[in-house]
Amino acid sequence: MTSRVPVLLSSSSVFPEPTAAAFEMAASLGYDGVEVMVWTDAVSQDAGALRGLAAHYGVPVLSVHAPCLLVTQRVWSPDPWERLRRAAVLAETLGAPTVVVHPPFTWQREYARTFTAGLNRLVSKHPDVRFAVENMYPVRMAGREFVPYQPGWDPTDTGYDSYTLDLSHCAASHTDALRMADAMGPNLAHVHLGDGTGEGRDEHLVPGRGNQPCGPLLASLAGRGFTGSVAVEVATRGAKSRAIREDDLRASLEFARQHLASANPSTPATRVDA
Repeated sequence: MTSRVPVLLSSSSVFPEPTAAAFEMAASLGYDGVEVMVWTDAVSQDAGALRGLAAHYGVPVLSVHAPCLLVTQRVWSPDPWERLRRAAVLAETLGAPTVVVHPPFTWQREYARTFTAGLNRLVSKHPDVRFAVENMYPVRMAGREFVPYQPGWDPTDTGYDSYTLDLSHCAASHTDALRMADAMGPNLAHVHLGDGTGEGRDEHLVPGRGNQPCGPLLASLAGRGFTGSVAVEVATRGAKSRAIREDDLRASLEFARQHLASANPSTPATRVDA
């Protein structure tokens, strides 16, 4: 692995193809590693299977996305703490330094009440893993807006030891991604790279195809002292063929490498509006 910021392919980016396809495409396209989205695909939950794929394709697993989605609430266990514990064990087993975590849902009252303390306990038991809490977004339906997360969708309002910055979520929440990165400060551990138009929904477009500051954010990482990784998390479920899917993932990788290479460590991180 070189000293450059690693660019990972999230296995969610190849959906509806299975987890194994993410390793195959990451290797063929030249990604530095894979982020495993733990979901109902049995391979995504199996350390032995993932280790075998990483060895076969020569592509390491460098982050694990814990099963925090609505559709993964029964993966491993209905207990959210057990899901996080197992995500941590999976990351440790695979040598992945980062576990991506969502804020609790509003109906997970006890989990939400103990979330910060529980994360601290997990960190003490798994010191080689960073639990990077991801920024989310409010949901807008029929002209109304509600927040399905407790205490909210913006993790910087609470404060955590590590964060994941998702640019598509910034678009959906109408948040300035550069200012969000400023708020995360030195605790910014991981980036989910995907674009959006700000229409109020989570789009996960190929970077450069929306209106988010994807390039400037990547270029600012060196000045922020960033030591984490960038995972391409784009939606390709509408691709009509494997070739089209690969074209989108190749374009995303090229975009990331181009803008990371333009980073200047001496450039101030904070955005200055004209």
